[in-house]
Amino acid sequence: MISKEELLHHVDHTLLNVDATWDEIVEILDDGMKYETASVCIPPSFVAPAAAYIAEAESDLSVCTVIGFPNGYSTMAVKVYEAEEAVQNGASEIDMVVNIGWVKENRWDWIIEEIDEVKEACGEKILKVIIESCLLSEEEIVAMCQAINHSNADYIKTSTGFSTGGATFDVIELMAKHMDEGKKIKAAGGISSLEDARRFLELGADRLGSSRVVKLIKAGEE
Repeated sequence: MISKEELLHHVDHTLLNVDATWDEIVEILDDGMKYETASVCIPPSFVAPAAAYIAEAESDLSVCTVIGFPNGYSTMAVKVYEAEEAVQNGASEIDMVVNIGWVKENRWDWIIEEIDEVKEACGEKILKVIIESCLLSEEEIVAMCQAINHSNADYIKTSTGFSTGGATFDVIELMAKHMDEGKKIKAAGGISSLEDARRFLELGADRLGSSRVVKLIKAGEE
């Protein structure tokens, strides 16, 4: 069984609520540093102070933030600017929402171009592409896997957590069958137990976007 310590190393400890306050962000940062999570995933407006807080604590905790969130339909130029600013402010990981309308219209050239433009803005930083799998058919999910395989993105990510559903075992299994070697998978949204978190990793996810895993471990759940 995957240990709690190993599990935490795969968690992007997340707080993206629209009413999030700095005090709540600080709690997320403290937990991320204490439990050695893969990153903390927070709103863009908190990236600069969060990076400063982490630096003052002499921690190497990664700051992740979101771009084009949660709807994905802002323009490419806006997403590129958001990514550039986030990196300048201290983000080391970027989670970008794809344009779902373009997926529905099979605009694969546009989708790949947008991903690559944002990745260029990220430089060497990690780029994860959120596809909002709950809004897509199985065929569209496979097509998005192929698009991301042909792009410079590092990860495919299931969900924002703000739509009609989150990660499912079936979707992670499907992604694992269609992502190329070197391309990674992030399961996010609705991960409600440590058992489920471990199962997502066993099925092929490399990262878990979750606001609950750390809370469950803090509460002593095995």
